[in-house]
Amino acid sequence: MPKHVVTIKDTHRGLLYEDGVLKRVLEAGSYEVRPPSRWLRRPLVEIDLIDMRERELTIKGQEILTADKVAIRVSIVVRFRVIDPRAARHEVEDHEARLYSDVQLAARRSLASMVLEDILTNRNRLSQDILSEVKESAASYGVNIIRANVKDLVFPGNLQEIMNRVLSAQRLAEAQRIEASAKAEVERIQAEARAAAQKIQTESDADNQQRLAVATAEAQRIRVGSEISDLREREKAAGAWQQHPALMRLMELETLRQLSTNANARIYVRFEPPDEERGSD
Repeated sequence: MPKHVVTIKDTHRGLLYEDGVLKRVLEAGSYEVRPPSRWLRRPLVEIDLIDMRERELTIKGQEILTADKVAIRVSIVVRFRVIDPRAARHEVEDHEARLYSDVQLAARRSLASMVLEDILTNRNRLSQDILSEVKESAASYGVNIIRANVKDLVFPGNLQEIMNRVLSAQRLAEAQRIEASAKAEVERIQAEARAAAQKIQTESDADNQQRLAVATAEAQRIRVGSEISDLREREKAAGAWQQHPALMRLMELETLRQLSTNANARIYVRFEPPDEERGSD
């Protein structure tokens, strides 16, 4: 019986089944397949071809409600390739249909967590979210996601009004934040200035009090010292007068001489009566 030859291109791999049981994965090349025989019992041989090339999958027109309640329609392009032919055929019924569903759900979850401004200014986030969420799952059924990009974004007709409201709310929130921050900064500076002034005043009062106490103590010391010195001088003079009575007489005469130079001075002299007259009284 003639043999049937199956050629597998380098872009594909083949899954060789015998009586429905997977025997091995066939690389690129030509393989002979014997047809069933009427006389001999041979296993039924089948070869299932799996495309290994990079391919593109488009998820079209998905209407999704964003975190700020704006309904948009988004189309996503996913580039992928099969890296495990056995898993791609055996782990899921249709790996392309499963990939479509996984990417669709990941895109919905990602966009639903984003506000409109984030979607407009950072489309890369959607790609990153899809890759991080779906990559591991897709690998379990033999598919590697190369990248996922936003192809189209369709916004509602009243987008300008929505954007104006969003921007107005953002500006108001930013202005309030700046005002609150400035007010808090002014209050902080004023509190620091008051504390510094209070500290300076307290230190000044304490310094003045200390200086006043020192000056008072010094004046008291000088006054006491002067009084002590004066007492000592008087004590010395008294001792000299006691030892030399003539000094007292000389001082009296000097005092009379000074008084005599003053025309307004008056001198009162008391004369004691004789002893006999004091006795007769």
